[in-house]
Amino acid sequence: MTSAGEISVGLIENRPAVEVELSGNFTDSHGHVVGPGRHRFTSEIELKPVDLASCSFAIDDVTIGIGFHWERQERQVFRGSLKILKRGALVVVNVVPLEEYITSVISSEMSAGCPIELLKAHAVISRSWLCCPQIGPEGNVSIRTDDEITRWYGREAHRDFDVCADDHCQRYQGITKAYSSTVSEAVRATAGEMLVWDNQICDARFSKCCGGWTEEYRSAWDDREVPYLISRYDGEGDMVYCDTRDRELLSQILPGFDLETRDFYRWTVRYTPQEIRELVRARLDEDLGLIRNLEPLSRGPGRRIIRLRITGEKKSLIIGKELEIRRALSPSHLYSSAFEVERDGSDFILRGEGWGHGVGLCQIGAAVMASRGWPYGKILSHYYAATSLKRPISRNQR
Repeated sequence: MTSAGEISVGLIENRPAVEVELSGNFTDSHGHVVGPGRHRFTSEIELKPVDLASCSFAIDDVTIGIGFHWERQERQVFRGSLKILKRGALVVVNVVPLEEYITSVISSEMSAGCPIELLKAHAVISRSWLCCPQIGPEGNVSIRTDDEITRWYGREAHRDFDVCADDHCQRYQGITKAYSSTVSEAVRATAGEMLVWDNQICDARFSKCCGGWTEEYRSAWDDREVPYLISRYDGEGDMVYCDTRDRELLSQILPGFDLETRDFYRWTVRYTPQEIRELVRARLDEDLGLIRNLEPLSRGPGRRIIRLRITGEKKSLIIGKELEIRRALSPSHLYSSAFEVERDGSDFILRGEGWGHGVGLCQIGAAVMASRGWPYGKILSHYYAATSLKRPISRNQR
């Protein structure tokens, strides 16, 4: 972390210039005051707000959902310090207090109308994920031979900041989404509280919708067992928690752009052999020829495909793990790698389940539990096996 109680968040990279609109007075490293209004920066600068509560800065074109089906640009507003670094091109960083960061993450991930027990659960896991020692390798890991590509995507090892603002770390949008009193109450109620296993802070992963079964850690990342990130049935009897079409409930849970995705629990994609050929060529830089077959070779216990053989007229290729499969078979990313392959004539039909990697907490399932009166501790124990809640935890336990 940047300093005690502060987080540095990367907002934008690779820009020749950055336009920022300041609200309130900021001071630079020489003590000079930079006043309200629009400013264009082409070199390094650090601006600190004169008053943290009332000062803010806005950037018009922040890209969110990078590489995913909801990718777009938004105007976003941030509190805290603004740092612009020059690394060839410019890097924009926001430095904020830890609990303000957590409040923003929850407000960015969830609608303000969420049940408070869900918001408490999310505060705990967002804080835990941020503060935990990482259980796997950082960055993107790739193993490639002539006929197989295995790649998994870990938490990125950022050089100039602690975490990025996009879904690759945690979704952070400053104060763009209104901080409701319920969100603030949830963060205050769980202040300093983290999820622990064997007295270690948990790497508390989460996804949007598990599709009925959560997935184990090794199916998405490196080949190791994480005792609290295992596959579990997300329901009771025939009732699956994340199988909800209650639009009123979903509108209370999801921010606006996530609501655009309606078929998150069960979904279908149809491709021609030529369309898959073009996808593989564009996404993996491999020309397999006209595609003849898609063959799942191995799955995790949560039903997500870990290794997939793609056979074309020229040659075949095996790809994995789950995110690489999702990346290869979509212009953005498939909702998940939990799908069955069917044929309709020459076409391929992928019938899938869930949205995301499925490891850890299922946000839709947890929301349904909270709406039915489950307390946040019980929700967390459902998704993270044999864990407990603890606060405060000193730094020397990390």
